[in-house]
Amino acid sequence: MKSVCVYCGSSNGVKPLYAEAARAFGRALVEAELALVYGGGKVGLMGVIADTVMAAGGRAIGVIPELLVNKEVGHNGLTELHVVPDMHQRKKMMADLSDAFVAMPGGVGTLEELFEVYTWAQLGYHQKPVAVLNIDGFYDPLITMLRHTVEEGFMRGTYFDVLQVEAEPAALISRLQRYQPPPQDKWADNRNAV
Repeated sequence: MKSVCVYCGSSNGVKPLYAEAARAFGRALVEAELALVYGGGKVGLMGVIADTVMAAGGRAIGVIPELLVNKEVGHNGLTELHVVPDMHQRKKMMADLSDAFVAMPGGVGTLEELFEVYTWAQLGYHQKPVAVLNIDGFYDPLITMLRHTVEEGFMRGTYFDVLQVEAEPAALISRLQRYQPPPQDKWADNRNAV
């Protein structure tokens, strides 16, 4: 594992601990010698984690669509900033550059990005770890909903277990580095319950 894609909010949220966790996760990435791949913004948690990685001597790779660069939210102080035509190309490039995916607190865009790579894992497009950094229980309602989908027969338990959940940045990185995808036959089973 060389790089981790982080999806997170373009705002800081109402609790200061979200930004504190973003800084802690940024430092943990650098300590583990992992590059940050993210949406290329300079605002919100996106900017916090990127600034932390750069200040700690790490690598931060941003991928941002032209529309957001034109709105002047692109981060110019990164190791690399890729400007792409649209959101689809942004998400594809971020996925191609990454060995794992982590969602921190964020809004509907963060959730959409998380669910896209989670679905790609279910369909067998990749076997990279998909995770949430569950700061202060932020993702507890989502985890409850996902369990409900298993209970109601819309998702297999094997696929539910693919989502890695940790509350502490260093613990999450350790878990990502140890991740072993389910055997191929289990992944094939999951394709019947998309």
